[in-house]
Amino acid sequence: MKNRPFPHRLGFALAGIVEALRSENSFRLQCLAAGGVLVALIGLRPAPIWWAVVALAVAMVLAAEQFNTALERLADLVDPGFRPEIKIAKDCAAGAVLLASLGALAVAAAFVVALLS
Repeated sequence: MKNRPFPHRLGFALAGIVEALRSENSFRLQCLAAGGVLVALIGLRPAPIWWAVVALAVAMVLAAEQFNTALERLADLVDPGFRPEIKIAKDCAAGAVLLASLGALAVAAAFVVALLS
């Protein structure tokens, strides 16, 4: 699949996003939250820098969840049974999602403080 034309590669990426939407509750919830954030930004009309910071935070969370999903699927394919090493890899990927989410919450907190000041 290497060196395919851009439209093909874009199709692969979109298929991955669609699969995560179809099969991952957490990804659907995060997309719903991202939609809520977009509505809030439209309503509040913050400075462009806030749009950029919030967009990066949202993208970071969604990307981390995509990586987590990919790693979990691959690990389950390699060995569907319990292996401590695979558990550690899955836990680390879940931890990455948590850290990205905490970063996004920090951005939200800074945004609220900026609005109130």
